[in-house]
Amino acid sequence: MSVYDYTMKDAQGNDINLADYKGKVLLIVNTATGCGFTPQYEGLEDLYEKYQEKGFEILDFPCNQFANQAPGTDEEIVNECKMRFHVSFKQFSKIKVNGDEEAPLYTYLKKEQPGALGGRIKWNFTKFLVTRDGKVIKRYSPMTKPEDIEADIVAQL
Repeated sequence: MSVYDYTMKDAQGNDINLADYKGKVLLIVNTATGCGFTPQYEGLEDLYEKYQEKGFEILDFPCNQFANQAPGTDEEIVNECKMRFHVSFKQFSKIKVNGDEEAPLYTYLKKEQPGALGGRIKWNFTKFLVTRDGKVIKRYSPMTKPEDIEADIVAQL
């Protein structure tokens, strides 16, 4: 198994096969527009603008499981992110990252990089770094700012 074995819905409801990202370095993030970590969108967009042409992609999965901090429809979330943070990386449909209804992609990510909570996602803006060949090599806590993982991303590019 790898991240390439999953198909996810984008914010417009289209099926996106993650195999389309083969050969890219990925940062997979569960996000929220009403979270204390929401300003990290700025840092994420900065990284994306800097490294997209070198094969870096960010996959943004809004999640409303943590204190209902991702309210609204997928379209409303996309519009807010574009207006407030000028987000241009790929945004997906809202998902659950823990529990019985969690997205299978997140079951896989947590198995590969369990983190300190025995796999559970602690909060929004948990980040997973994936190599060009689909291996999940690092997990970062919500408190880890995007700029603090830049060197890890560059090392994979």
